[in-house]
Amino acid sequence: MTVGYEGKSEADQPARGSVLAPDWLSVPEDLDALSPEQWAQDVSRDPDSGELAVAGIGVRQLAEEFGTPLFVVSESDFRQRARAFKKAFDEAFQQLCGGADVYYAGKSFLCISAARWVREEGLRLDTCSGGEMLVAQRAGFPGAELGLHGNNKSDAELLWALELGVGRIIVDSLPELDRIDALAGQLGVTAPVMLRLTPGVHAHTHEFIATAHEDQKFGLSLVAGPLSETSPAEQAVVAAQQAEHIRLLGLHCHIGSQIFEPASFQVAAERLMSFAAQMRDRHGMILAELDLGGGYGIAYTEADSPRSPEEIAGAMAEVVAAECARWQLTLPRISIEPGRAIAGPSTFTLYRVGTIKDVAVEPEAHPAAPVPSAASSSALRRYVSVDGGMSDNPRPVLYEADYTAVLGRPAATGRAEPGQPVPVLSRVAGKHCESGDIVVRDVYLPGNIEAGDLLAVPGTGAYCWSLASNYNYQPRPAVIAVREGEARTIIRGETEADLLTRDVES
Repeated sequence: MTVGYEGKSEADQPARGSVLAPDWLSVPEDLDALSPEQWAQDVSRDPDSGELAVAGIGVRQLAEEFGTPLFVVSESDFRQRARAFKKAFDEAFQQLCGGADVYYAGKSFLCISAARWVREEGLRLDTCSGGEMLVAQRAGFPGAELGLHGNNKSDAELLWALELGVGRIIVDSLPELDRIDALAGQLGVTAPVMLRLTPGVHAHTHEFIATAHEDQKFGLSLVAGPLSETSPAEQAVVAAQQAEHIRLLGLHCHIGSQIFEPASFQVAAERLMSFAAQMRDRHGMILAELDLGGGYGIAYTEADSPRSPEEIAGAMAEVVAAECARWQLTLPRISIEPGRAIAGPSTFTLYRVGTIKDVAVEPEAHPAAPVPSAASSSALRRYVSVDGGMSDNPRPVLYEADYTAVLGRPAATGRAEPGQPVPVLSRVAGKHCESGDIVVRDVYLPGNIEAGDLLAVPGTGAYCWSLASNYNYQPRPAVIAVREGEARTIIRGETEADLLTRDVES
């Protein structure tokens, strides 16, 4: 019998929560339930078997055919989310400026198939490296529908972008502006650029994914420094205006990632449009485009409340119209860059459970827990180890990101404990040699979970595969796309033999 959280067996305390659980985590009434906000729209429990399935295909079949760990993408859901952003922003800005441009942020997740989905749904593509531009080219993206980002673009990347005829290069610094002008002159072309500004908005998100405050590497500040009476942003406008081989399209900002409140986006828009009015009045510069970035949050856990594309678009259209009227500005062409909000919920990662252990948490590790005694362990945490970890999802260790998880099978069908199992506070751990290798920090899982079970973690479509590594010489997982009852590989999983292909023996 497993000892419970206050010295009682799990069966004696089915409704009790653990003292180790965070405040936002509730004890589930139904261990098989799926929150619609956290999962792709075609993920459900099979009505007969109760097995987790996507587009009608059960996870056992997927694991047998493709192995684990495995990224499982709902192609229909990915496409629907892309389509929803395009539709919402076109409708919100139709009367103001004839619609809006939606650039899918390729850094969140990119492969040739995903790039093709994006283009077929009417979106453009934002890239930030030569490799991402290569994927776009292979997917058939016209250069004019691409953007190139980056705070330290190489000359090779800039030259290739100019040769491809990218629709815009987002300039991040004054030296980069000079380099682009010179490189465009070498090719005899004019470079279309936007200036990335840091509007000084402190978005409510993790420090490492907040990108609009002053003390960080991105963008041109709106604040004048100690060595100049004008801000770097204004200096860039003047330099671009005077450059022979640059065409200044407009302004760009990105305030961070995983943001839920629209107020931060509204403040950023206000500050950029105020700056645009100043540049018109001081330098006669009409800035025809305004990119308000992305960073819209998704539901990783029950604590997250994402906004719909319609709500985001409506709030932005309202503030843009008001600011244009306030400053008597011609309405600019608006663009945005959602990535996580499209790719994230479309995907879950499928793992296989291995080692399971219960650990008594000492008071030093968790002051709220009662002191364990020889007779009972008063605060237990269950560690459920899986066959992946920080090599396929480094976000928990990088950003303290939270996730949730569910069993692939129905909770009541386990062999270890008959009947309806109780929820047990668990921590899903990876297999790597790092104590910080945690996939899900806090989740209630069935008490009868056992080795060999399949475990699914939703919301892993963004910044998981794209940040994946070969730490501990772990092969990166395959990515499969499921649509209308069919599954296919869109990124081949690595083998251990693949890991040696670049190793040069001397």
